[in-house]
Amino acid sequence: MKATDILKREHQAILLAVAAAEEEAAYIADTGKIHLQKVREMADFFRNFVDRCHHAKEEKHLFAVMHEHGIPFENGPLAVMLHEHEQGRECVRAIANAVAPREPDEQARRKAGDNLALYARLLREHINKEDHVLYPMADQLLNTGDQDRLRKAFDRVESEELGEGVHDKYHAWIKKLAER
Repeated sequence: MKATDILKREHQAILLAVAAAEEEAAYIADTGKIHLQKVREMADFFRNFVDRCHHAKEEKHLFAVMHEHGIPFENGPLAVMLHEHEQGRECVRAIANAVAPREPDEQARRKAGDNLALYARLLREHINKEDHVLYPMADQLLNTGDQDRLRKAFDRVESEELGEGVHDKYHAWIKKLAER
């Protein structure tokens, strides 16, 4: 399996959370209410699975190997991806801050909903670019040794940086979220 296949599989899980975020954003906009625990769980998933795991695999490993093959960080596709990762982090911080109070007020609920919608749109567009532009580019650049090195690095991100079993915990959460 190619390293990009692992990332694409994670994208499918992330898109399930994106769909739930879109639904929650619409619910907040329509009712002014919020499913507080659900949104807190989403913020946790976005912060840990999407950023600390998935984006870490890309930024620390895939992008670095692509850079070794001559793709610059300063401009072009890697610069765009890095910028979008940072935009996503800002949205997730805003969501988490909005739902931090025990009972968020109307303004905080609205802020959570707006940022859920913004983050969902950003992720959908971002994933599309990666799946259809960046990853095919990587697959053309990377040799078998690069692929092996990346798969091992991805395993280390899951076990050492995220923590043993945490990756599986988030996949279980996604499965449960999709069944709701």
